[in-house]
Amino acid sequence: MKNIEYVFFLSSSMKNRLRVQADKDKNKIVGFVVQYEAKIVNKWHTIVRYDTKHGFFHRDLIHSDGSTDKEPLSMGNYNLSMTFATNDIKQNWQKYRQRFEEELYGRN
Repeated sequence: MKNIEYVFFLSSSMKNRLRVQADKDKNKIVGFVVQYEAKIVNKWHTIVRYDTKHGFFHRDLIHSDGSTDKEPLSMGNYNLSMTFATNDIKQNWQKYRQRFEEELYGRN
């Protein structure tokens, strides 16, 4: 089994990053975490996380108060699930950040 870990910065400000951790057996992903982290007021916050903890693929939408909304998802296999998660964060990180900041600062 091989462990894969990397961080990919999503913006030139270096305040938005995609963190990936995965376990791979041959060409098959057997478990992973893909999360979007934002640096807000000099602190890193996890804002959205896709993972396979608890034995199923799901998305955790993390709120500024620390609470989490868990949404079970199904993509067929973990290879497709990890690709979906990575693409979603790359395409939507600004929306996720905006929602989190609106909650944090009380704006709607």
